[in-house]
Amino acid sequence: MTNDIIAALALVREQKPLVVNITNFVVMNTTANALLAIGASPIMAHSQQEMTEMMQITGSLVINIGTLDSVWIERMLFAVEQANAYNKPIILDPVGCGASLLRTQTARTIAANANNLIIRGNASEIIALAGETSQTKGVDALDSSDTALTAAHYLATHYQANVVISGEVDYVVSATRVISLKNGHHMMPYITGMGCSLTALTGAFAAVGDSTGLAATAILAIVGEIAAKHSAGPATLQLNILDGLYQLSADQIRQHLRIEVVSSL
Repeated sequence: MTNDIIAALALVREQKPLVVNITNFVVMNTTANALLAIGASPIMAHSQQEMTEMMQITGSLVINIGTLDSVWIERMLFAVEQANAYNKPIILDPVGCGASLLRTQTARTIAANANNLIIRGNASEIIALAGETSQTKGVDALDSSDTALTAAHYLATHYQANVVISGEVDYVVSATRVISLKNGHHMMPYITGMGCSLTALTGAFAAVGDSTGLAATAILAIVGEIAAKHSAGPATLQLNILDGLYQLSADQIRQHLRIEVVSSL
């Protein structure tokens, strides 16, 4: 798995895949910079008038429901339709799922309509998306990532998707396997858009063939862990993470990666 992650990073840097993002106003700059730093090519495209053309040339579609309204929902569903037509991977970030009926229903509708789906969320969002009772405060998770494993497995089988649970321990879940990643740093949640950046990076790696979400999850966590050593607080950590994505080497991945197959069918 370590070699697969290293190879995926090399492919992103070599191919510089275009990633179409329908994302929220809060994180557009942050996620675009993360994609550029890793070597991908971001575009924040929201117009239905150009979406068919965009899906013909993109490597993947990232949908983030963070600043949701009726206009955005229509755009998102049309983009999913076009991504399916051109067989592009779709990455869904169900931001705040469980905090409101609108967010929960929209996330479930997108998931139900999407082919080639990867879902990336925190534990509370994953639990709520699966229809279980979660503990959430707006977009913040109050559940630990391990409590979302049953929900993630349900989503993986129900939607034929791969699921990434972000938390103190990250989990990558498919219908047949659960992988844990124990990298990262406790300061990372204090930066707006860290989870959203992971979702965007997942789109970059999906565009070069990693349909699991594993490479992006491992790489951002490793970079955050390394960057925290040289950061006085969240502001410098954010800058150092961008530099770390740009500078990350295969040797650093091998040195820092803490990965385990928790279960396999």
